Amino acid sequence: MTRPTEIIVVPHTHWDREWYEPFQRFRLRLVALLDDVFDRMAHDPRQRFTLDGQLAAVDDYLEVRPERREQVIELVRAGRLSVGPWQILLDEFLCSGENIVRNLERGLTRSADLGGAMPVGYLPDMFGHIAQMPQILAGAGLAHACVFRGVPERVHQHAFAWQAPDGTTIRTQYLPGGYGNAAALMENAGQVTRRAGDLADRLAGWRPAGDDTPVLAMYGTDHAAPAPDAPDLLATADLDGTRLRLGTLAEYFATQPATVDGLPVVRGELRSHARANILPGVISVRAHLKQAMNRAERRVERYAEPLAALTHDGSVQRFLDMAWTRLIDASCHDSVTGCGCDETAEQVAARLAEADQLGRAVCDLVGARLSAAVPRDGYLLFNPTPSARTALVRLDVEVPADGGVALADAAGRSVAAQVLDRSRTVLADDVVPAADLAAVLTRVHGRELYGQEVTAWSVSPEDATLTFEVARHGDPAFDVEDVRLALAAVQADRWRVRILAAPRATVAALVDVPPLGHAAVRPAPLPATAAAASDPVTVAGRSVDNGLLRVDVAEDGTLALSTPDGVTVDGVGRIVDGGDVGDSYNYAPPAADELVDKPRAVRTVVRHDGPLVAVLDVVREYRWPVAADVDAGSRAVDREPITVTTRVELRRGEPFVRLRVEFDNRCDDHRVRLHLPLPSPADTSYAEGQFAVVARGLTAEGGGGEVPLPTFPANGFVAAGGPDGALAVLLTQPTEYELTDSGRELAVTVLRSIGMLSRNRHALRDEPAGPQLPTPEAQCRGARAVELAVLPYRGAWHEAGVLAAAEAYRHELLAFPGTAGPGAPLPAPVAGLSVDGAGVALTSVRDRAGRTEVRLVAQTPVDTTAVLGGGTVRGAWRADLLGRAGEPLAVDGDGLVRLPLRAWEIATVQLDLS
Repeated sequence: MTRPTEIIVVPHTHWDREWYEPFQRFRLRLVALLDDVFDRMAHDPRQRFTLDGQLAAVDDYLEVRPERREQVIELVRAGRLSVGPWQILLDEFLCSGENIVRNLERGLTRSADLGGAMPVGYLPDMFGHIAQMPQILAGAGLAHACVFRGVPERVHQHAFAWQAPDGTTIRTQYLPGGYGNAAALMENAGQVTRRAGDLADRLAGWRPAGDDTPVLAMYGTDHAAPAPDAPDLLATADLDGTRLRLGTLAEYFATQPATVDGLPVVRGELRSHARANILPGVISVRAHLKQAMNRAERRVERYAEPLAALTHDGSVQRFLDMAWTRLIDASCHDSVTGCGCDETAEQVAARLAEADQLGRAVCDLVGARLSAAVPRDGYLLFNPTPSARTALVRLDVEVPADGGVALADAAGRSVAAQVLDRSRTVLADDVVPAADLAAVLTRVHGRELYGQEVTAWSVSPEDATLTFEVARHGDPAFDVEDVRLALAAVQADRWRVRILAAPRATVAALVDVPPLGHAAVRPAPLPATAAAASDPVTVAGRSVDNGLLRVDVAEDGTLALSTPDGVTVDGVGRIVDGGDVGDSYNYAPPAADELVDKPRAVRTVVRHDGPLVAVLDVVREYRWPVAADVDAGSRAVDREPITVTTRVELRRGEPFVRLRVEFDNRCDDHRVRLHLPLPSPADTSYAEGQFAVVARGLTAEGGGGEVPLPTFPANGFVAAGGPDGALAVLLTQPTEYELTDSGRELAVTVLRSIGMLSRNRHALRDEPAGPQLPTPEAQCRGARAVELAVLPYRGAWHEAGVLAAAEAYRHELLAFPGTAGPGAPLPAPVAGLSVDGAGVALTSVRDRAGRTEVRLVAQTPVDTTAVLGGGTVRGAWRADLLGRAGEPLAVDGDGLVRLPLRAWEIATVQLDLS
């Protein structure tokens, strides 16, 4: 081992935008820090600074100091200040793959406005790294990555070849000792030479034989600025044969080759605990933030953007841009993770709510324009999936007085429907003094009364009765002054006032909708003889069956599942409550833990009994310890009665059962998991995440000061099983799971309830992960719910329809009420864009300068072909992840584009659609 000939010392700060203090308090410190740094840089051309790889810090600063913009641009262009390439340093596992791409796209664009981005995928503090990150970085034109956490033990040198599932490989710099491995270099002016020598010796051990390139030393840490006289202090270091110089991270990487020849290869995700803690408990803490993130992402990615793009409606683009701003901001590694203070979590929740609202606003606007051609008693239904489907939708419709319900489509064909609920028709029936009639009439606002519109009214002098009839759409000629005149003509001391609503019902309907297109339905006369539904959902006692799946509720409230091809499993849905004396970063059971998994009482209530959908509520009563005694390492003796309701829903034509688990959390310091036994044991789980499905085993690699619990993240689904069958758990949020009991069960975390941001003393972690601050809101008291579905299957997950089932489960039809006149005909169905191909998943449809840009990923371990079209494509081009158009693609005579994809490839295509 010989000392390097040159060490490039990179002054930087790692800036947590919000964490143990909320955003604006951290920003105050950021502005003061950068004021000082930029003043020094203005007076000393030797100064260098790297601003943490995220544009958010620059934007946050310039919002307060706009007069510094030109100085920032000058420093970036001179190569003295490195900014970007990210908009924000995200958590890679808690947002969608599309969110990651938009984050990088926005960061690179904004960096270009300021003089250019640092050409490095800098990922210093993420809690592990997704498998597809090399492909994402390479797709954006970046040749290098730089990481700290998650690197496996077998990496023994500073650079390695990181390979994505599709084979894309990128040269990756490992930061031995972290992003602050030289943070103490200049703390003491008299010790610079000694510390520099120690640093040189430490870093030399990470250089392979024959490597004579400079060594990287990261001089900085969290929220800290470099010493004002760093250039002078560094000049005092007297190391024989080793030169030390200040540089940016970009300047260091300019000295490194871009090739991966001869480097050790690491494939897939980086989630090893061997060299640093990866703090896996952030996946499950404050679960409501994860739910809100996924809900808002789906709203924007799969509903709002496709609707705007496929209708060529550019008027809503600013709403979409604002939604993405909030989604990207919320994805920060100390934000959506929930590992900050309670104020930070509240701000993140507000951003996510706004993103969801903005996405819904776009849907409402575009949908209202489309549904203007639909009569006002009907609905327009949008299908967000790229395949034609027959899907169930819940609609509120007006029904005849006799109560019969029927629906029809544009061709007049009967649409299968089932009544779920009926609305009240008598909204008010009161007797009031005549003197109060004026006050009664003030309840009418124009035509609106009690949230509906007046369709008719009458005044009966014989019995002094005033009657209003209301419905969803009223009489345009109605004038409340006419009512006042009629009342004035009748002498009566007291009046009976009735408000009667037209009969309405909530119905479930099975509707055929074209790919990424829309179709319309409306109420129709009930046929004289209604045909029996084919393949109906039936309920018998505590059992429900749709011909594809049978579900039986056992005496203990768990479920037995069975399929026609012989896959059976019992005990699904067991609730297990255990103690958690950890913190927002790491789970920790009490030394003397107590697990509660047996209910004290169980009952089953049938809510709907088919033929299109059946719903059963399984109500289980438990007594959970109220809290944990952290010091004693045990759970409390006192108990709290808790009712857990599991809603079991089975729809016609679906091979999976939908579950909603909800309860009022009145306990602290505990973890609640849903256990799902497997039809046969498994030693591997398959979890969908960001553009990939990752295989994981029963253990995790440890060694970095953190006990390696084999709890892992999943985003779209997790599946496991063996030759006698398997289960896939379909998800609507990023979720933590574990393959337990030697591979016999899947355990999905429903709730982690904790009261500290970080604990100084943690049974499963050597050092604190942050300050020891109380986070009472992270106990997550109150109403809690999680939704998922369970799909039994046989064979390999990629051949058994798991991907298609997850796609259908996550993306319900979206309904828009019609607004045209009652006699208008239903418009014919309209197809948008179809995407077909084994294992091909759609992740984005957006407008890109007048073209429709589509992002696909081959979520399959074998090569495949994507087929895009629907007879609407006039031109097609490949593009990179940033939307830069490349080679043209052939469009065949049927208007289809056939795109070969290698396994796990992410592909971006731009289309000219008629």
